[in-house]
Amino acid sequence: MLRPILSASRYLVVIAVLGSLAAAAALFVYGMAETIAVIAEAVAKMEVSSKGAKALALAFIEIVDLFLLGTVLLMIALGLYELFIDSELKLPDWLHIRTFDDLKNKLVGVVLVVLAVIFLGHVVAWDGSKDLLGFGLAVAAVIAALTWFLMSSKAGKASKDEAPGKGHSPSPSKSESAHL
Repeated sequence: MLRPILSASRYLVVIAVLGSLAAAAALFVYGMAETIAVIAEAVAKMEVSSKGAKALALAFIEIVDLFLLGTVLLMIALGLYELFIDSELKLPDWLHIRTFDDLKNKLVGVVLVVLAVIFLGHVVAWDGSKDLLGFGLAVAAVIAALTWFLMSSKAGKASKDEAPGKGHSPSPSKSESAHL
């Protein structure tokens, strides 16, 4: 009696999938609208100066940040759907999620890029009055911790793949050894 209920409970994830998908779509649409607005404003002003270029660069960095956050939410939606609902989802090879660790690793990778873009935005907008060093060190510490997490996660996966019986090829024969 409990087995069918527990088996069907995996479909509760559809709520998270739809929510993440809607949030991703909203960020993509908003990012596109913002892109059009920034371009229209730049064309209307026709201000060609280093200050105008800096403002334009900052606006586009913030737009890229929106798209990256949308990408994170899209990856969450696709990953959860693939893990819980349909593992045969047609996706590019680089986006296939086979385990929860795959999803975490892909998300951490995108978060690293988002953090770098956020820091870049602060650098471009820096006017010399704020302490950028403290903020940069905080971002660097988070990036270092996440990079360590990714590396240790990949090292753990590699050691599992090298366990006896997995990924082990038989020793070469004497004739194969002669050719080596």
